[in-house]
Amino acid sequence: MEFVRVDIDDAVGVVTLDRPPVNALNEEFALELKTAFLECADPEVRAVVVTGEPHFAAGADIKGFQASFDAGVEERSAWTLQEAITALENLEKPTIAAVHGYALGGGLELAMGADYRYLAADARVGQPEILLGLIPGAGGTQRLARLVGYQQAKEMVLSGRQVDADEALEIGLADKVFLSAELETATMESAREWATKPTVAIAAAKRALNKGFGTPVGEGLLIERDAFNQSFQTEDAREGVAAFIAKREAEFNGR
Repeated sequence: MEFVRVDIDDAVGVVTLDRPPVNALNEEFALELKTAFLECADPEVRAVVVTGEPHFAAGADIKGFQASFDAGVEERSAWTLQEAITALENLEKPTIAAVHGYALGGGLELAMGADYRYLAADARVGQPEILLGLIPGAGGTQRLARLVGYQQAKEMVLSGRQVDADEALEIGLADKVFLSAELETATMESAREWATKPTVAIAAAKRALNKGFGTPVGEGLLIERDAFNQSFQTEDAREGVAAFIAKREAEFNGR
């Protein structure tokens, strides 16, 4: 792939965005991201980190928009990027977006597809599409509201303003903030720790949370019941129960 690297560090898949200078997103980039996340579905990969430097992703490649206008294109879809982000969101293992610099527009939408967002202290995030006469098109109006609340998301989307790392942490858009020089080490330490957890149970919990969120409680309970039964049948469940009874540390194998 030209713009994305996938490296396996122990059981951690590291997806690195690499389209200098600012990791501007276009159709080809989005296709490569989708491919990378599908590769990370490998059961041997038990946690995933998504990152890029010096900027995570500063948004869409605006020159592509201009080319569409010049060509008389009346509709332009962000569907490929939506698919890539959904592939990240649906990975059945813990995922962390490690955000350096800017994560704007599609960059923030990508980061919101991860389970957790760890930000460098100098990072800035936002949905500035409104400043171009556009709106977010790859999940920004939907995932942002679920993370920070409807009114906060409306303010950010309608104003297009950028949020610094401290405010992102305060409103729930960031999970942790680190000095820029410490972000990679801290993220990898966390990812390696996640990779020792009961991966199948985590996958079941993610399915229950993702599919059940926003549904009537009765439907959510049925989803949870099925997910619980899936986790009950795993080797990790047997190991976890045996370890608890024996008063020892569980050694999960992700099966």
